[in-house]
Amino acid sequence: MENKVFKRTETTGTIISSARYNLTIGAVLCWGFFLNWLMVKHIDPVAIMAINPWIFFIGYFAFCFFGIYLFNKSNNPAISFIGYNFVVVPFGLIINIVVHAYDPELVLEAIRITGLVTFVMMLLGSLFPAFFKKIAGALTIALFIVIIVEAVEIFIFKVHHGVIDWIVVLIFCGYIGYDWGRANQIPKTLDNAVDSAAALYMDIINLFLRILRILGRRR
Repeated sequence: MENKVFKRTETTGTIISSARYNLTIGAVLCWGFFLNWLMVKHIDPVAIMAINPWIFFIGYFAFCFFGIYLFNKSNNPAISFIGYNFVVVPFGLIINIVVHAYDPELVLEAIRITGLVTFVMMLLGSLFPAFFKKIAGALTIALFIVIIVEAVEIFIFKVHHGVIDWIVVLIFCGYIGYDWGRANQIPKTLDNAVDSAAALYMDIINLFLRILRILGRRR
């Protein structure tokens, strides 16, 4: 689903300061990560994997697309925050299944690396927004191709080449810089802060999962 958040050039909402805007983005991101942590801590991954795969994936995509629809369409920060949570919860189920397959120290290392990479890409997105805007089309095409190639590898040839994980890491690094740059070019309202955090959350979680896989393979 196309993210229309970053195409907003006008607003009827109240403009807030840059500090409050960025603080809101950070707070919303932290809430998502905290909720994911609670899910990992308190939900048994065996119970998740016991769900019929078709029901799980249909529910996963239904929740995600509904959440994206809400924060794309709404100008109300409360409604957008609800949409954000509709994205965070299904992502949390996937995270739960994945992280329980790895040593906790490895997971912490992946979190540290993801945090550092995210900080650097946000800094670059602030310094060079025009560059990231130029490569946006290439990022989308690359991600689309990688999804197809990976699906063919897994479901037809039953293999997975590690280089794909590195390519995905690079793609989502680009997306973090791109989305952060765009987040600071739209009107600074509470609703736009929540919506921007939702887009960044998906970038960061995808980056984390791939970094974790790379680290796990190296160990």
